[in-house]
Amino acid sequence: MGYNANPVNAYRQTRVKTASQGQIIVMLYDEALRRIDQAHSALDDGPKSYDVVNNAIGKAQDIVTELMASLDFEQGGELAENLFSLYSFFNRQLREANMQKSKQPLEALRPLMADLRDAWQRIASSGTAGNEAGTSSNEGGGINFAG
Repeated sequence: MGYNANPVNAYRQTRVKTASQGQIIVMLYDEALRRIDQAHSALDDGPKSYDVVNNAIGKAQDIVTELMASLDFEQGGELAENLFSLYSFFNRQLREANMQKSKQPLEALRPLMADLRDAWQRIASSGTAGNEAGTSSNEGGGINFAG
């Protein structure tokens, strides 16, 4: 089955394939925030929803790890180092939230991640996203997804 089997998936694939590096980073942040919100909400349901919490936090961690892997320390310098530290903090908070099944770590990281997302949105909108922002790119011109 091709693109016609699921028009929503076809749209999403086309959206990613045609996005700039900055737009892809914003999409990653959007998905991570969506997963954090999903986990936060599921925690209200108690132990019966811990599988949903675990899955949502795991996907958010995967995204943060991919963002970490995309950093270019040679060209990004101090900015890349600072982003790496923030991403490490995000992963620690996600791990704590998952281990403790607690909303508090999610609530601590969400506004920081949302602020970074908004900053990347401004960068992507201005058309200056790329290596000067501390991310590496592959020969296809996009984010390094090989992580």
